[in-house]
Amino acid sequence: QLHLVESGGGLVQPGGSLRLSCAYSGFTNYAIGWFRQAPGKEREGVSCISVNGGRTNYADSVKGRFTISRDNDKNTVYLQMNSLTPEDTAVYYCAAKLVYSDTIDQRRYNYWGQGTQVTVSS
Repeated sequence: QLHLVESGGGLVQPGGSLRLSCAYSGFTNYAIGWFRQAPGKEREGVSCISVNGGRTNYADSVKGRFTISRDNDKNTVYLQMNSLTPEDTAVYYCAAKLVYSDTIDQRRYNYWGQGTQVTVSS
């Protein structure tokens, strides 16, 4: 059974950093995406990474600030978030799909974690 668990969320001041982790089990060779949903807004794609980590993509709103990576030996994908702003406040989800594409489209992801809350506030 495929399983994804996010961790690393919390409260951080504007300009600060957080690193989210997505630990997965029950599968290998899946592309992973990060998504977020802010209060009152639709869920949006943040970033994605291919199976071997060689291909990544980012939403324009996070380019240059967020970095996605993965350690397949640990079955974990990371999202390093720097220069955080209040607009980054959201529940962050990771999700998995079999075939990588550069499009961070939640409709193409089959398996989802429960999410971790990120709050950016002074």
